[in-house]
Amino acid sequence: MDMKIVLACDHGGYALKEKIKGWLQEAGYPVRDFGCYSAESVDYSDYAIPAAEAVAAGQADRAILICTTGIGVCISANKVRGVRCALCADTMTARMTREHNDTNALAIGAGVVGENLAKEMVFTWLSTPFSGIARHQRRIDKISAYESKNNEC
Repeated sequence: MDMKIVLACDHGGYALKEKIKGWLQEAGYPVRDFGCYSAESVDYSDYAIPAAEAVAAGQADRAILICTTGIGVCISANKVRGVRCALCADTMTARMTREHNDTNALAIGAGVVGENLAKEMVFTWLSTPFSGIARHQRRIDKISAYESKNNEC
């Protein structure tokens, strides 16, 4: 696989991150793990932001971020310019967020979805291309323009 994936989590997402890492490596994806590396309590932003920055810098194609609800890692990743992270809890939103929003980061709540659903969501998200439909691109362009305008300080 040519697509480079980065992973990050907090303590609440550690076990699921380790499962996802195994699935991705087994499928042949190059994976870089930004941590955390145990179930000891940590702050999600310390891991999600550097992983998102790797995507924004072009060091990785996509990020998969996990915490207990997925909310904290999603908010953190979306603070990084150029990252579009979506919190998903089912395969339909995982597919649609790629088709319509061209997301480059996926947030998952380890306390919300089980392993089987998480696996299905991850591979659905990774295998779904952006649709390229003009109305979807127009919307993404508006977000990017706003982001650029408000980061010129």
